[in-house]
Amino acid sequence: MKGDARPGRGAGIAAALALALALAGCSRGEPRLMNIAANTTSPDEFSILPTRPLLMPEDMTALPEPDPGGASRSDPTPLADAIATLGGNAARLAAPVPAADAAILARARRFGTDPAIRATLAAEDLEFRRKKDGRLLERWFNVNVYYRAYRAMALDRYAELARWRRAGIRTPAAPPDPAAK
Repeated sequence: MKGDARPGRGAGIAAALALALALAGCSRGEPRLMNIAANTTSPDEFSILPTRPLLMPEDMTALPEPDPGGASRSDPTPLADAIATLGGNAARLAAPVPAADAAILARARRFGTDPAIRATLAAEDLEFRRKKDGRLLERWFNVNVYYRAYRAMALDRYAELARWRRAGIRTPAAPPDPAAK
């Protein structure tokens, strides 16, 4: 008798492995279309660093309540800092809308505004990502499906450039399509 081989032992292991793989494909949380671990580049937003050093508070019991969207101790005015860094006037953030911009602001608000637009868009995007989560093997092997999921929404810049030029609008700074040679 060779070894300790029992009949059916290999089939049981294969069935257990198949069951584990099937269950692993089903247990997904929120869909991740842009898999950063995949062999593709990721957006620059993931390389954000604090601008000031993080400090330990003197009294841990006197910490302020979390304020999502509020000022941060390490970066209290990020928008004003960005405007100043790019050469703009950060003081204009607190100023009212200039009279010259009143007409465009009225036009943009003509159908009203939705104060819950961020929550609405987040829910719609989550549903869209769930529908476009990728095939079973793509999820197992963490394949990036972001670009395929949003392909229908992508703008073909060269087709749009040709449309504007056909309409007679000059676009001297736009480079020509390299594939049109």
